[in-house]
Formats: sequence, C-alpha cells, structure tokens
Amino acid sequence: MKALVKIEPGYNKMELLEIEKPVPKDREVLVKVIYTGICGTDIHGFKGEYDRLKTPLVLGHEFSGVVEAIGKNVTKVQKGAFVTSETTFDTCGECESCQNKEYNLCLNRKGIGSQVNGSFAEYVLTREESIHVLDEKISLLAASITEPIACGVHASLEKAQVKKDEVAVIVGPGPIGLCLSQVLKSVEARVIVVGITQDAERLKTAKELGADRVIDSLTEDATAIIKEFTNDKGADYCFECSGAAPAIKAIFDYLKQKGTLVQMGVFGKNLNELDMNSIVQREMNIIGSRSQKPSTWHLTLDLMKQGKIDSERLITKIYPLEQWEEAIKQVMAGNEIKVVLQPNKQ
Repeated sequence: MKALVKIEPGYNKMELLEIEKPVPKDREVLVKVIYTGICGTDIHGFKGEYDRLKTPLVLGHEFSGVVEAIGKNVTKVQKGAFVTSETTFDTCGECESCQNKEYNLCLNRKGIGSQVNGSFAEYVLTREESIHVLDEKISLLAASITEPIACGVHASLEKAQVKKDEVAVIVGPGPIGLCLSQVLKSVEARVIVVGITQDAERLKTAKELGADRVIDSLTEDATAIIKEFTNDKGADYCFECSGAAPAIKAIFDYLKQKGTLVQMGVFGKNLNELDMNSIVQREMNIIGSRSQKPSTWHLTLDLMKQGKIDSERLITKIYPLEQWEEAIKQVMAGNEIKVVLQPNKQ
C-alpha cells in the first residue's frame, strides 16, 4: 500500500513509499482511509519538532474510512462499515487513568500516527475499542476531523463544563479554535474569538459559524472590547488554543476574578511568561486539557449527528495523498483552515 512515511528525525525526512498492508489480529480493525486531516502535531512531526515520534513512522491520526478487514475476535463492527476512530491504539490497561477510561493520560499509551503507523496511508490499523461506526447523518468527510472537534468537547464540556450565557474567549482561530467555538455555541455560551491580522478569513468564518464577537488583537484593544462585552466584569473562561508564547501574556486581562484559563495549545518551548501574580491575587483557575477520551467521542458524534457542528465548513482543501507536499505547504502557510488528504476514493 502507499504510505507517507517519516523516515527519520529531522526537518521533512518524509517519503511516499510502498509498504506492507497491515493484517488485523485479535481485536484489531483495518480501515481503508478515505479522508485524513493534517493536524498541527503532524506539522511539528514534519518539522522534526515532535520528539515523541518513533521513526520510521506513518504520520496522521484524524481519519475516516471504510472497514476493510477485522481481527478474529472483533464483534462490534463489520466489514464495509463507515467509521472514524479514536487515536489510541494501545495502553497499559492497568493504571488509574486506564481504569477510568482516561486513555489520554496513560503514560504507556501508544497513539496512532505517533508511536504506531497512522492514517497518511491507503490503510490504517486501529483497535475495536477505538472504532466508531458513523450515523448516516455524518458524512465521511465531516467525520475525518472528529478528533479536533472532540478536543474542543473535552476541554469545554468535560473539563470546564461551560454553561448557557457564560462568556468564553477563544485565543487562536485555527481548526481547534473554530471547532471549539461551535461546541460552545451548542450549549448557548457567549463566544469571543481572538486572532491576529493574518487570521482575517478565519475570524470571518468564526463569525459566520456563530461567534458573538471576533477580535483582531493587532488592530483592536482586545482587553477593552472584552471588558465592554462583559460589562467590565471579564470573561468566565479563556481557552488558549494557539500555542503561541505572546498570546499567554494577555490571558488574565481577558478574565474575571476567579476566572478560568483552559490551556489547549501546545507550546514550542516549555518556558512562557505566565502572570503568576494574577493567579494569586485574583484567585485564577488553570485547567489543562489534553486531547480527548472515549466519553468525549460519544458526545462529539452526537453533536455532529444533531447538526450542531458544521465540520465540513472548516475543510477548505482536499488533496490526493500523492500531493502531500503541496498540502503540507498550504497548512504551514496558513492559507487554509483545514487541509485533508484523500488516500482512496469513496
């Protein structure tokens, strides 16, 4: 089968190769990949900035497709089913996190596209527990980016538990931020999306998808606008989705006293200028939100089935697998919202 392989550590070091098609064992499921999204972590992998990758490795972890084959002990999915999959391939099964089905926190977790071969290929192997059969109302294209939507669901509905009429500021109008905005609107929160000038089209999309206010922080006074929007109180929540060091400086200016920062974005370096005095003096809360867990996927797919999330609206380019270089170039240029590869025709 054709697969986009990260040959070794370093910048790029990727080739489209013919590799052996996997054979599912026991409770494994082989999926014929129709669509697979390019994530920010894939770009970190392309640049050689993600040290958790075990090369040689096929990248990619956001995908949808058709079940090609199943292992002998699989009972919950059949060949030919339209599916998407969680990114967990294996865990220790014994730690406290595993017992609570919080696989995202298992220290021995193996992820699709990071420790085992991923979805930038004609076929990808996953496990039965991670598979979700799609409702007929969810297209394969929409389902290909279930994973980034689930990240927003985990952060806002499971970790923060945002409620109707609460004010939430999203910093970073990338795919994660735009998915999150729709999730927050599904519970009737009041949403403000903050970006910079080069995010103009993404901010426009955020507004079209229901955000109550969008702000270009380079040309507008974001703090003043948020204060006015909240009658000088400040936002209840701020979701940091950019992973950009300069963004962290103003976070607490957006929040009310005892407000909550939910950190979703992953930073390129560990040292960032977080206002520690504000945390103490204003009794601020900080929550970390790492990817998602099985319960998140059920919530996410239900929102998608109800039509509360328009994921296809965020997919602005689709490339065949053979044009992976152009696809990655477009992602890094920031010209598109979400770029998807198509290894196989539906």
